[in-house]
Amino acid sequence: MPTNLILLTAALIYALYIFRALINVLKTFLSTAVAVFVIIILLNAFGFTPEDLIKEIANLPETLGNFIEQIRTQLSL
Repeated sequence: MPTNLILLTAALIYALYIFRALINVLKTFLSTAVAVFVIIILLNAFGFTPEDLIKEIANLPETLGNFIEQIRTQLSL
C-alpha cells in the first residue's frame, strides 16, 4: 500500500512538471504569434504588404553582406 501511494505521488508530481512545461511552451508560442501579428499590422498601416516583408527577409543575407563589405572598406580591413 505505501508503495502505491509513493508511486501515485511521484506520478502526480511528474504530470505537474509536464503540464507546466506545456503551459510554458504555449505561452511562448502565443507571445511570438501576437508579436508577429502586431508587426504585420503595423507594417500594413504604413503600406507594406506581407509579400514585401518576405522579399526583405529573403534579401537579408545579401544586405548584410553589403553592409559588412562597406564597414570593411571604411575601416580598411
